[in-house]
Amino acid sequence: MTSAPSLTHWVLSLVCDDAPGIVHAVSGAVVRARGNITESQQFSSADTGRFFMRLQVESEATRQEFAEALAPVLERYRMTELLDTVGRPLRTLVLGSTAAHCVNDLLFRQRAGQLPVEIPLVLSNHDVLGDLASFYGVPFEHRPVTDAASKAALESRILHAVEEHDIELVVLARYMQILSPELCERLSGRIINIHHSFLPGFKGANPYKQAHARGVKLIGATAHFVTSDLDEGPIIEQNVVRVDHSRTPQELVAIGQDEESRTLTQAVKWFAEGRVLLDGARTIIFR
Repeated sequence: MTSAPSLTHWVLSLVCDDAPGIVHAVSGAVVRARGNITESQQFSSADTGRFFMRLQVESEATRQEFAEALAPVLERYRMTELLDTVGRPLRTLVLGSTAAHCVNDLLFRQRAGQLPVEIPLVLSNHDVLGDLASFYGVPFEHRPVTDAASKAALESRILHAVEEHDIELVVLARYMQILSPELCERLSGRIINIHHSFLPGFKGANPYKQAHARGVKLIGATAHFVTSDLDEGPIIEQNVVRVDHSRTPQELVAIGQDEESRTLTQAVKWFAEGRVLLDGARTIIFR
């Protein structure tokens, strides 16, 4: 009895200038690669004139065969493309400080198979997360930051870890250090950060205490790409929850931490699945 051909589930992301015939041309390439489209999303940006597309394709073609089928279309439309397999764990470096909630959520969901990432290292400027990382069986490294020299040494270690572990994504899981413009540039488009969001906004020490004193009604969180402009990178995901006068500052902290964990994990999941594409200063999210 002849065995059925082995199928690979591919994910393909494409970006180019918008033009007629792109979808038809891409579909033809998929047919030439003996592929069956299982998911397809596209978007034309009126602001930038760019075209974005994400496909999932089942095919018995090898990566080389698929790439060869796509090559004429990529050249014709001058496309930027990313071809990967659906569900492949993305090699991810997690940076933390003292807050455990976001790191815990990422490590738990990785172990539970709910997040398509592989975390080979948690790197921190404090040592308090060591036991948490050990609980999940993930290596932990502590590099204290006390001055400009030690900060530069930690950033050098981050870059070394990226090379050492072939890191594809760096996650700032409440990492309370401002990255240098040089590091932001080196890892552009590959660093995701999370921060709280209040209406109205509060900065500095004890933001939840400030929020309680002002009687805020909305607490949220924003996950975004890191740029040299602090907390102003392209936004990936945002969530918000209503609160009222009955909440204590401690309860606001707990609510905010839940939103931060949920929002960061969602952003990481979308990125790992190839659903996040950059369109200038904003993102296109194919949910």
